[in-house]
Amino acid sequence: MKPSPSVLRQVLHPAVIVGALGYFVDVYDLILFSIVRKPSLQGLGLPTEQILPTGVTLLNWQMGGMLIGGIFFGMLGDRFGRVALLFGSILLYSVANIANGFVHSIEAYALWRFIAGFGLAGELGGGITLVTEILPKELRGYGTAIVSSVGVFGAVIGGLVAQKVPWRDAYFIGGGLGLCLLVLRMSVAESKMFRQLREDHTHVSRGNFLSLFTNAERFMKYMRCILIGIPLWCVVGVLITFSPEISQALNIQGEIKPAQAVAFTYLGITFGGYASGHLSQWLQSRRKVLFGFLIFTAMTIAAYFCCRGLSSGTLYLVMLLIGFGVGYWTIFVTVAAEQFGTNIRATVATTVPNFVRGATVPLTLAFNALKPHGVIKSAAIVSAASILIALWAVWGMKETHGKDLDYVETI
Repeated sequence: MKPSPSVLRQVLHPAVIVGALGYFVDVYDLILFSIVRKPSLQGLGLPTEQILPTGVTLLNWQMGGMLIGGIFFGMLGDRFGRVALLFGSILLYSVANIANGFVHSIEAYALWRFIAGFGLAGELGGGITLVTEILPKELRGYGTAIVSSVGVFGAVIGGLVAQKVPWRDAYFIGGGLGLCLLVLRMSVAESKMFRQLREDHTHVSRGNFLSLFTNAERFMKYMRCILIGIPLWCVVGVLITFSPEISQALNIQGEIKPAQAVAFTYLGITFGGYASGHLSQWLQSRRKVLFGFLIFTAMTIAAYFCCRGLSSGTLYLVMLLIGFGVGYWTIFVTVAAEQFGTNIRATVATTVPNFVRGATVPLTLAFNALKPHGVIKSAAIVSAASILIALWAVWGMKETHGKDLDYVETI
C-alpha cells in the first residue's frame, strides 16, 4: 500500500509556492506608491503643500482601479479558470508598474496607478481560490498562511529597495519581478474542482457577479466578508501612509520615514499572517481567531495615538504590533473563499479583498473631511469606526473551518 504524503509535502504544493511568490510581487507593487509617495511627487516638482492632497488623489485612483479590476478578474476566473485570471493580472500590473517609472506628469501618474491597480486586483483572490480548491480541506489554513505570510513580506522588501534606489527604479524592479513570475505560473495547473465544474455542470451560471445582490442571505454574507477586512486598509491607507503627518501632530521625537513605517508594519503583518493561519488550524475555528486579532488591533491602534512626545523608535515598534494585529488578513481572505460555491468562488475571493482595498477611498475621504478637527482626532475616529464595523461582521458570520468546498451556488 502506497503511504500517504506527509502534511508538509501536501501543503507545499506548487500552487502554494507560486501563489506565495505571486502575492509577494503583488504586495511589493501594491504598497510601493505609499513608500515612494513623497520622493516621487517631489521629483515631479510638486510644492510641499500639494504633496498630501495629491497623494490622496493618486492613492484613490489606484484603489479605484482595484475595485473595477476585482470584478473583472473575479468573473474571468470563474468563467475561464483560475490560471487564466492569474496570467492576465500579472501581465497587466507588470507593464503598468514599468510604465510608472517613466511618468513626468501627475496625469500620467494617475493613469498608470489606475491601470496597475486594475491588474493587481486579480492576484490575491485568484491565488487563494486555487490553493483552497487544491489542498485537502483540513490543511487549507496552512496553505493560505504560507501564501499570505510570504506575500506580505514583499512590502518589507519594497521598503528596503525604496531606500536604496531612486523611486523610478523601484517601479522598474516591481514590474520586472512580475514578468519573471509569468514564467513560474506556467508550472501551475488548473484546479480539479473547477475543471469538474466546467465539464459536469455546463448549465450552471459561472462568475455571475450580480447574483451576489439578488439574494438577501447571500448579499449579507458577502458584505460581512468585505467589512471584516476594513481595519487593515484603514491601518495601511491612513495610519501608515500618512504617518509622517500624524507623527508631527503627535510631536514624535525624530522623523518617521514612509519606507520604514511600511516595512515595520508589514513585518508585523507577516508574523501575524503566519500566526493567525496556524491558530485557526489549532483552534479549528476562523471566527475565534478573527475576534482575537481584531481586539488586539484595537488595543495597538489605541497605543499608536498614545505615543505623543515619544521617540520615532517607539512609534515604529507600535506599528510592528499593529501590523501583527491586522495579520488576520490571511484568515479574512480564506473565509471569503470558503463561504461560497465553486461557480462564484473566484468572483468572491477576488472582489472581496479589492473592495476592502477600495474602501481606502472613503476612508481617506473621511480622514480628509475630519481634518479640520485635527489630524489625530480624524485618524482616531476613522480607525475606531472600522474596528467596530469589522467586529459586527464577524459576529454574524458562520464558521468555515473544514468546510467541504466541492459544491455550486444555486443562482
